[in-house]
Parts: sequence; structure tokens; C-alpha cells
Amino acid sequence: MNLNKGLLKKKFGKSLIINENLSKYSWFNLGGPADIFFKPENKDQLIKFLNEIRKNNYKIYVLGAGSNTLIRDSGVKGVVIKLGSKFSDIKLLTKDTIEVGAAILDRKVSDFAKNNDISSMEFLSCIPGSIGGAIIMNSGCYGSDISEILLSIKVIDDKGNEKEIKKDEIKFYYRDTNLPRDYIILSAILKGTISSKQLIAKKQGELIQKKKKSQPSQIKTGGSTFKNNNEKKAWMLIKESGCDKFHVGDAKISDKHCNFFVNNGTAKASDIEKLINKVKKEVQYKTGVNLELEIKIIGDEE
Repeated sequence: MNLNKGLLKKKFGKSLIINENLSKYSWFNLGGPADIFFKPENKDQLIKFLNEIRKNNYKIYVLGAGSNTLIRDSGVKGVVIKLGSKFSDIKLLTKDTIEVGAAILDRKVSDFAKNNDISSMEFLSCIPGSIGGAIIMNSGCYGSDISEILLSIKVIDDKGNEKEIKKDEIKFYYRDTNLPRDYIILSAILKGTISSKQLIAKKQGELIQKKKKSQPSQIKTGGSTFKNNNEKKAWMLIKESGCDKFHVGDAKISDKHCNFFVNNGTAKASDIEKLINKVKKEVQYKTGVNLELEIKIIGDEE
């Protein structure tokens, strides 16, 4: 394995880091090292790297903005790929259609759409993360989700081939899709509706204010921890079950929104995970509802 790492480092140079600390890529500021961390310079280098890695049967994780990911303290035994600025392009295709790189932040897409008089993308200004992650998870808020504006995506499939997938080939669920997890999204085409910059700015501003009032900001969190249940929102189930004051060490629940779990300073990833499990167990005991995680937990259990 060490020999492979050395050879990989020689082949891919500064794009590849051995034992990179992942805590700096996580909004929780938590997580151990990745055996191999790869930040491709371009699509061709990514395909070349994937061909090498798949020969060696390494497990691959793709890390987006790190906004909804808890990385375990032991880190990731395998490969973590992070698409950087080279995958953050954005361009206007027609007056209501844009093409965006998978690594571009959702809020930047919302702003670009506003500046080009394209509506229906205002909600993206309230979703922390990148477009690739938003598509995989069918992210949304305030009554809108990304499936409503998506036309197609370009991916690298599990064989290392680039292909286009149309929206109607994808099944969308609440905060999920049936896209294979070993596909890597490169870019997406999004379509909105034409409106005036003033109206779009007003709607976008209202949504941002709504979010500021109800959700914590400028803290170490991973966004919504649990998916909403059909009958009741996750935060209501947590509050009604008396879990909103639970904590494990420095892992606590936000006073502002009890579906946001917080690293209050010196928490470990294991503290956040223990708190998640504690709340999940109590909510099930009190209400009979089995809360499903919205954040992703990656890495090996210790």
C-alpha cells in the first residue's frame, strides 16, 4: 500500500496529499486524516487518477463543501476526492439556462442567476454547499428543491467514462436521488424562469432573512442533522421529546434550531455522533419515529 501511495504521489504531484487532515474541509472542523487526498487540476487528470485507483480497489469518497458531512476522528481509509476551483465554472447558455461546475457554491449560482434576470434559483442562496452535493441529495428549502430546476448532469461513471444523464433518467426523493454513489458529478445544466432583477433580489433577500432568523450561523455545524418526517418536522420531534438540551462533551444542540448539532469548541466527531445516536434513540422511544440522518457520516468507526 505504501508503495502505491509513493507511486501515486510521483504521478500526480501537488494534486495528491498523503494523510491530509480532513478537519479543515468540514464545517464541524472535525475529522481525522485521509489516506489519499486528491484535488484534480482538470477532468483528464481526474479520469487518469480514477483509472489508477480502481486498479487497486481503494474506497472512494467525494467531498463537496463539507457543509453536511461529519468525518470520523479516525479519518478515511481510502481516497477522498475534492473538486476545486477548476470545477467551479458558471456560464449562461440561453437567457434562462445556465451551466455550472459541480464544485461551485449554491449561493454563487443564486447570485449569478439574479444578475442575469433568472428566477426560480433564489432558494439556492440559503443552501450551504456545492451544486454537486445539492444534486446528489436533492437539496432544497422553503418549498423548492434542485430537481425542479435541473435539466441534465455530466458525470464520470464507475468505469471512468464521461457521460450525460438527463433529468428524467434520475429518480428524485426527499433529500435523496438514485444516482450511484460512485459516480462523480462534473457539471449540471439548470433552467429557471425570466423575471426582473428587482423581484428576484427581493425574493432572495426575504429567504435569506427568514433563514437568519430561524437558523444558527457563524458556528461549527453541519446544517440540518435529521431529515424531516412526513408527519412532523425533525426539530419539533426533538423538542417535544425533551432532547433539545442534550449534549455530549462539547457537542451540543443549537439553542436557535434544535435540528442543528454544534461543535461548541473542543468536541470530537465521536461526541457529535454519540449525541446524534442519543437523540435518535430518545425520539424513537418517546414518539415511535425513527429519525433518518440528513448529514453524511464518513470514515471508519473506531
